[in-house]
Amino acid sequence: MYKDKKILIIGMARSGVAAAKLANKLGATVTVTEKKNIEEIEETEELRNLGVNVCQQSDEIFADDFDLVIKNPGINGKLPFIAQFKERNIPVITEIEFAYSAMKKQNIIAITGSNGKTTSCTLLYEIIKAAHPENTVLCGNIGKALCDTVLENDLLNNDGYNIILEISNFQLVDIINFKPDFATILNLSADHLDFHKDEDEYFSSKCRIYENMKKDDNFFLNIDDATLLNYIEKYTIKANVSTFSTEKTADIYADSDNIYASGEHLMPIKDIKIVGRHNIQNILACISVALKMGIDKNIIVDVVKNFGGVEHRIEFVRELDGVRYYNDSKATNVDAVITAIKAFDKPIILLAGGFEKNLSFEPMLPYYKKLKKVICFGACGKRLFDEFTNGSGILVNTLDEALYEARNIAVDGDVILLSPTTSSYDQYSCFEERGEHFKNLVNGYGQ
Repeated sequence: MYKDKKILIIGMARSGVAAAKLANKLGATVTVTEKKNIEEIEETEELRNLGVNVCQQSDEIFADDFDLVIKNPGINGKLPFIAQFKERNIPVITEIEFAYSAMKKQNIIAITGSNGKTTSCTLLYEIIKAAHPENTVLCGNIGKALCDTVLENDLLNNDGYNIILEISNFQLVDIINFKPDFATILNLSADHLDFHKDEDEYFSSKCRIYENMKKDDNFFLNIDDATLLNYIEKYTIKANVSTFSTEKTADIYADSDNIYASGEHLMPIKDIKIVGRHNIQNILACISVALKMGIDKNIIVDVVKNFGGVEHRIEFVRELDGVRYYNDSKATNVDAVITAIKAFDKPIILLAGGFEKNLSFEPMLPYYKKLKKVICFGACGKRLFDEFTNGSGILVNTLDEALYEARNIAVDGDVILLSPTTSSYDQYSCFEERGEHFKNLVNGYGQ
């Protein structure tokens, strides 16, 4: 299918390198272009040894003719050089679409949403792996490219794998034929308005996860999310729909004490380790998929009971002098922070700030009264200080300084919560680096 095709890959992030390797494996003539200094990128030599042309981004490269362009999901499709490819009728796709088009038929379970994707994908992977350990894999936006999964498991020749795929709206924007067998949108709230022109464009991109699904496929609908319910009216779901809820009766639902499946008691909520009502919703989504796949209820309950959560998602770090520290560095939008605040019934000292994404802080205002103090830092710290705390917070430059101030005012019973509201790119390379820095600081106290 791709043999001798001329393919351009834009961006040498994880997905770009993986796409280059797969395209090379398929016999394509591959060019990879990157705006950073390619001689300082570790993978440059490896790709060149495979015969891949690795070069700096340039107008000359973009003016050349290609059969296909694969772009890094984070590259905005409205940029002039991307638009020019489309005007010349050169297909522009992302790595997810490319991998999907190349591999044999697999059992794809795709999860998207504004928040909770990684927790849900990780839990669902653990459930399915417990039932099918020999052919279950986890990949996508969670940190492992689908193209790498194809190569490592020889999915060019093997079929029938269970692929749990965390998928972002960036990855969905440029799909053509990608179709999961099972899919859900966990929730919809404003995010990535630095990339999309408005909320409608962002929400619509999420709905692309089900646009190619057929009546024999299965979509799992969160009937608690009013925004999502509005959008499925605009973009009809053709797949079989099952519902889940933490507020009302559904196919899978939870009340204050128990989880029920098809009206029958499944498990008590007190057996669940991870905190927050939002995580009950994530668990319901996973249970819905697992039951539809025919996985034994005892396996599902056992895995859910023993699941301890995911790193950087309201992750308990330690307790010191009666103060509990939580790392929620993955909270890169306003709704995620609200979710974290709602997870606690103790006084919270919130550390918030980072890269300026121009998100409105207005949805957080009703929750300000639940906070003992807000300490703002980073590029958007001043705007948080002004617009969220109305000048009553504490404004510093760095996370180190924010944590120092938090420790000075914390007392026995308080929670110090890093839940930044935004991405980390002003001072860190990724949210993981920010979270690790926070944990290292916290764990260094008293050493």
